[in-house]
Amino acid sequence: MQQQIPAAEPSAIKKYSAQFSSFGTDYIFSRVTKTEQFSEFNTHTMRLKGMSMILCLSGSIDLNVNLESCHMSPGMLLVMSPDCVFNVNRVDWDNLDAYVFVTSPEFIRDINFEVSIMTSMNLNPNQPLLLNLGSEEVRLMSRYFDLIYFNTVDNTDARYVRSISRSLIAAAVYQLMQFVSRRADSENSRPVSRRANYVKEFMQLVFQHHRQERGVAFYASKLFISSKYLSLIIKESTGRSAAEWIDDYVILEAKNLLRFSGKNVQQIAYELNFSNQSSFGKYFKHLTGMSPTKFQRS
Repeated sequence: MQQQIPAAEPSAIKKYSAQFSSFGTDYIFSRVTKTEQFSEFNTHTMRLKGMSMILCLSGSIDLNVNLESCHMSPGMLLVMSPDCVFNVNRVDWDNLDAYVFVTSPEFIRDINFEVSIMTSMNLNPNQPLLLNLGSEEVRLMSRYFDLIYFNTVDNTDARYVRSISRSLIAAAVYQLMQFVSRRADSENSRPVSRRANYVKEFMQLVFQHHRQERGVAFYASKLFISSKYLSLIIKESTGRSAAEWIDDYVILEAKNLLRFSGKNVQQIAYELNFSNQSSFGKYFKHLTGMSPTKFQRS
């Protein structure tokens, strides 16, 4: 039986927490320590709709994520992309101390990330990311989690809670990417397959040209391969299609422009190489569920 837990349904996680906070449907923070109630997780397969992070401070956790076995011991950080399916096999309850943080996909997409960060991690969203952090890295990530928690719990002015947490989460994600980058740099001497190079080059091209080019054929021609082959290798390597990656870049850029550029919708439509405001509006609403004007005013 599979139990589905939305990205931000407080009642689903709160009862398992020694320390808990949440903000609407945007995110949930929980610090889980020894509790008998949490043992029921051992019998369920669950799906989290949002992106989630688990930082193990003490004790250990054995779980499966998308059929991949993960063993978490002190100092390990697990990142699961939206809609990951997981189940807990074993927990060292007597010594457990772990941060659990879950954000909705909408909240993550609303953060003002630099588009280029999407190329720096080069992760397969169908596979969990498990990092073994050093002691200083653990302390640093713990501080981010604590700041997010106290901002949500102690900040009585709701007007600022979301903006502060959005900035803190952005900083935490950038920090996570730096950890990944450090480890990738140490492996640069390993030979890279031609297929892996295609994926990397595609991501770089999308970063360079997404403001003007939204067609897969354009990027395939730059790589001197067919659109069909490009779509195949991107899907197999990342779990998402080439068209989806392009759309993500364009929408993220559009959101940043709508929220921070001070330009109107028509100006942004032309800046992103849409023939008119109407076509941009249809594209944006199809992918986000709201019009550019509504997003700009939200």
